[in-house]
Amino acid sequence: MKDSLAGFQVPPRHRPTLDAVATDSTEGSVAPRSGPAPRPTTDPRTAAQMSRQARKDTTPEMLLRRELHRRGLRYRIEYPLPGMRRRRADSAFTRAKVAVFVDGCFWHACPQHATSPANNGAWWAEKLRRNVERDRETDVHLQQWGWTVIRAWEHEDPCEVAERVAREVRN
Repeated sequence: MKDSLAGFQVPPRHRPTLDAVATDSTEGSVAPRSGPAPRPTTDPRTAAQMSRQARKDTTPEMLLRRELHRRGLRYRIEYPLPGMRRRRADSAFTRAKVAVFVDGCFWHACPQHATSPANNGAWWAEKLRRNVERDRETDVHLQQWGWTVIRAWEHEDPCEVAERVAREVRN
């Protein structure tokens, strides 16, 4: 059988590129592909620093978790949200349907501490705006599923946040 395949070549696959175009089915016209703007070039030192940013188990999250645990509350961490792929609650109380998010002041545009990077300002402004928009979409989605959403800023006192969470979980 091996001899019968001699000389046979598999045709190359067609792989669409990022510059692929979408066809409008109503008019048959071709429109450029929409999507996020290309990432701007970044200073290598800045890129290295940003890649080391913690995405989970941050210090504010850990302080809150310790306080919740000290109060006898048990929770799930990095809990996948129902009906939302790729989104997770920092902590979740599944029986009480309470989702807790500890938002970083930079990444979620804190009204008190938000900053705007000087380099690539337009790109960052759009990225941070979209983060806040995604937060609101998540809140609405979870509320529609019967969940209570508690959002805390990283600068908030973990004991005060834990008190808010405990009241909600125990109600």
